[in-house]
Amino acid sequence: MVHSRQLFHRRLFKSDEDCPSYLQEICEQILEKCHGLPLAIIAISGLLANIEKTEELWNQVKESIGRALERNPNVEGMMKILSLSYFDLPLYLKTCLLYLSVYLEGSTIEKEGLIRRWVAEGFIHREGRYTAYEFGEKCFNELLNRGLIQPGESDIYREVKSCRVHDTILDFVISKSIEENFVTILGVPTLTIRSKSKVVRRLCVQGVEKGNSAVLIEDLVFSHVRSLTMVRGLLEIPSLEEFRHLHVLDLMGCFEWEDHHLENIVRLFQLRYLNLQGTRISKLPEQIGRLGCLEILDLRRTHVRELPASVVNLRKLMHLLVEGLVKFPDGIAKMQALETLKDVNASIQPLDFLCGLDFDPDTEDRNMVGEEHEKALVSSLCKLGTQNLGSLTIYGWGNLLHEESLCLPTLKDLTISGLPASWQVSTCMGSLRNLQRLCLSVEVLKQGELCTLGALPSLLVLYLVGKTESNGKLRITGEVGFRFLKIFIYDAYSKPVDLMFGTGSMPKLEKLLLHDFRMVEANSLGFGIENLPCLTSVECIWFKGDDGIVEAVKSAMERAASRHPNHPSLCILGELFLKKLNFKEAQCPCYMFLN
Repeated sequence: MVHSRQLFHRRLFKSDEDCPSYLQEICEQILEKCHGLPLAIIAISGLLANIEKTEELWNQVKESIGRALERNPNVEGMMKILSLSYFDLPLYLKTCLLYLSVYLEGSTIEKEGLIRRWVAEGFIHREGRYTAYEFGEKCFNELLNRGLIQPGESDIYREVKSCRVHDTILDFVISKSIEENFVTILGVPTLTIRSKSKVVRRLCVQGVEKGNSAVLIEDLVFSHVRSLTMVRGLLEIPSLEEFRHLHVLDLMGCFEWEDHHLENIVRLFQLRYLNLQGTRISKLPEQIGRLGCLEILDLRRTHVRELPASVVNLRKLMHLLVEGLVKFPDGIAKMQALETLKDVNASIQPLDFLCGLDFDPDTEDRNMVGEEHEKALVSSLCKLGTQNLGSLTIYGWGNLLHEESLCLPTLKDLTISGLPASWQVSTCMGSLRNLQRLCLSVEVLKQGELCTLGALPSLLVLYLVGKTESNGKLRITGEVGFRFLKIFIYDAYSKPVDLMFGTGSMPKLEKLLLHDFRMVEANSLGFGIENLPCLTSVECIWFKGDDGIVEAVKSAMERAASRHPNHPSLCILGELFLKKLNFKEAQCPCYMFLN
């Protein structure tokens, strides 16, 4: 019961002590009804988090739960609680939640792809100051906060990039989808699911065996289908020509699909979303440009190596995702709606190629590109900079940031890696006035270059990979800058580093993560964290070292943390300690944070 109470209070209050006295008895009664089931506690606390903290309202929730969990803690009671959470959702969130029924049990769902599907389906739109995608992120985070989806992997900035759906919640979502004729699901061995209606709005095929599909679809009406999802297997469906009103076609992972299966796709004039990732498609139809409503085209992990000339006529296309070997036709600049273009090898593209949000050439290709091509890239980036370019990834093209003419006033997220040892941080980077997140991997970092980065006025997150100069000293003081930095991640390539935070350094820093390096001076073991007034957590990890170093660092850090007004949380792990726990790098939370 103690752990149940901690879980419940942690989601609703800062601690047990913060629970108002007038709610304590109700909280205990609700916990009793949850029968100690973590999923029930998470679901009901997610519901209560969105309700005003009054005795009357919370008592209504308690009464709504009834005694279902006490009678059957495994099924009936859990569904009762999930129903309460579901009916509390605003309409747009109900729709977003029901859409999860098209995913297989236990699958990992990428946030970016899910939100793009929501947008293509028309579930979410631009709302006030939010773009459609930003509003989708808001919906995603709200489902997370309510406990209806579980966080998966996070990126280096601690942003959740994928999610999972608990089996019990997925069962509930599927049952609601059937009830409302939201999705028709075919092919699940133990669950071929169809509502009483023959009219199909969204069709999801999950592993139909060859020869069995005719029986499953013989009495279905496809004229109203807006979405077709093939999870696996090759369904013997009618020609794509019959799905005239299709908005979404997702074939990701359907290895059996080949070029001839797309013969009639150019007749799907209302198609907005086309995902061919992981298929055997090697060539798009020459008339693909007829799909005037297409907004998202995903060709990753296919055999496509060249796009047809008509692709430039996709004037509404916002997201084009390909492999680095794909060659683009002339006239790509006509695609004015393009927001995401990745991963692109700029060195094999025509000179009029309009660089997208991400381009990723190999370093050896970079050396083969002439001055004319490089000027074209700078020109294209500048044009993007005037069109709200928000994110840029550069691999092996660091000299572009030395160009005085390069102007990227709207850039918020920048990643730079694959640089030669001679590369230095340019003073031109100081012009990135709105940059909020920087991931920089360099061979050698100089103290003066740190000051250039520290002068960036909007920087909130810095992920720095690289060795320091020969003396191994890295001093961060109030003069260095970083006035608003909140997260600092530092990876020193397993090299000895003398790191110290001086008085007035990084005054807003909340999270510090130090990865894979060794200390050289005993007086640096505490890093000077007492000089970081807003610090809330510190994580250190070594995959090469000994427990002696780890224990010394741990002791020094614990002393420093105990003296710090915020008493920041500590996570300090070494290689030998990890081996005792049978940890692998990819399993460590700190390692996942960096990857």
